[in-house]
Amino acid sequence: MGIVYVETDFKGGRMSDELMNTKEVAEYLDIHEKQVYALIKSGRIPCTRVTGKWIFPKKFIDEWIDTNAKAGLKQARHKSSQISGAILASGSNDPVLDMLLTATKKSHPDFYIFSANTGSVQGLTALNSGLTDIALSHLFDAESGQYNLPYLTKYVPDISPVVVNLFSRDIGFLFSQSKSLSFDGWESMAGKKIRFINRQKGSGTRLLLDYHLQKLGIAPEEIDGYDKEVYTHFEVGLAILSGEAQVGIASAAIGKLLGLSFLPITSESFDMILDQSTYFQSGVQFFIETLKSESFRNRVEKIGGYDFRDSGKILHSQQ
Repeated sequence: MGIVYVETDFKGGRMSDELMNTKEVAEYLDIHEKQVYALIKSGRIPCTRVTGKWIFPKKFIDEWIDTNAKAGLKQARHKSSQISGAILASGSNDPVLDMLLTATKKSHPDFYIFSANTGSVQGLTALNSGLTDIALSHLFDAESGQYNLPYLTKYVPDISPVVVNLFSRDIGFLFSQSKSLSFDGWESMAGKKIRFINRQKGSGTRLLLDYHLQKLGIAPEEIDGYDKEVYTHFEVGLAILSGEAQVGIASAAIGKLLGLSFLPITSESFDMILDQSTYFQSGVQFFIETLKSESFRNRVEKIGGYDFRDSGKILHSQQ
């Protein structure tokens, strides 16, 4: 996308919510202001010039970010398709998932699977758009009490989805024991009593958090750190270890691996969603085969916090 010229009534001073100057767009993109000027010079960012100043319509910037993110996924998808037996997965993350990918690669060295941590919602939308082969998701639906299945019509309407359970996992609050912290669960969340580290919008963990906050009548503004986002469970744990935050929500496994206290919230279904045509590919079957193997189960059982009774089971298949 090149330079876009738009009509505006900007007369100088502070930008509105719809318009940004170079400094504001640099902060919005989390880059140096000099990089913004480089993007302008190369015609790679939407903007216009008004009274000698560069102006950036927020709507066009958001569209530009979305377009570039999709282009990156397409590029990764294209590269993976050039490798025999390669599959691209996108969506949520879990330390056991990383162990599963490694174990699959070890038992089937000719098979490649690449995983991108985008969050459950983005994984499903990427699947529907043909940008990934597998979506990894744990989206909770309060109305039905189910995971993932109620979201198929909304997020993957253009494919014939198969939902396969990978495992169930315990998820809850992580925190470090200290004399200065008195944490009792949801009751401690309001009133900015703690420093919290959140997950990004579109992640299953964020959806679970927002559901409970709404149910308990706790406004996001009451939580110190609600707007501080990270993309993985490990990042939640590391933020607590570093002292950046006192509390976060992640899997029990992260708590055990990092030596943090764990207060359970629920046990959730972590599933993979894929098109029927993809399900029968040899790489996917290798993946499921490894998941069900005794050697893999024995390794994971030592970590704790996981249930594999439905692993590999098809929870939904559209006829």
